[in-house]
This record gives sequence, structure tokens and C-alpha cells, in this order.
Amino acid sequence: MTKKTKTTFDKWMENPAIKASFEEGYKEFVLSEIIRALMAGDSKTVRGLAEEVGISSTAIQNIRSGKQKDMKVSNFVKLVEKCGYHVVLEHGQTRIPVPVP
Repeated sequence: MTKKTKTTFDKWMENPAIKASFEEGYKEFVLSEIIRALMAGDSKTVRGLAEEVGISSTAIQNIRSGKQKDMKVSNFVKLVEKCGYHVVLEHGQTRIPVPVP
């Protein structure tokens, strides 16, 4: 049986402090990428989407760039809806749509 060599990433993730920092940064990255993908799929501009959702274009740009670490759930749901998607909570076979505020 051959022993699997650990990657550098695997070794880093063994350190709890590095792992926590990575996971926090990854969450921020994912949020910005979700917003970018939604906007690209619906051909939305930052300014246009900001007007539709009712938040500042600076806030949307900060989310897209990763400068803003979080956003209000109500703003996220509005933004997603304006891009033609819906937010749904799912647990097993149960699906609960999150209404637009």
C-alpha cells in the first residue's frame, strides 16, 4: 500500500488558526463570486442593479470586490430576485422559499 503524500494545502489546514482564517476568507470570496455570477448571467450593471434593489452602487461594488464582508439578508434576497433567482431554504425534502422583503 502506498502512502498518500499530503499537499501543502492539506498541511496548512491541519493548523486550526490557518484553517479558521481560510474558511472566513472563503466565505467572503464565495459571496462576491455569487453576486458576480448572478449579475453576469442577467447582464446587470452595478449601477442598474443598485437602482433596482434600492441600495448604493458602492455597496454592490464592495460586495463584488470582496471589500464588504457581509450583507443584510434582505438585501441579498432582493438582489437575487432582481437577477431572476429565488432563495430557498432546504432541509431533506422540505423546501421553504424566502420571500422578498
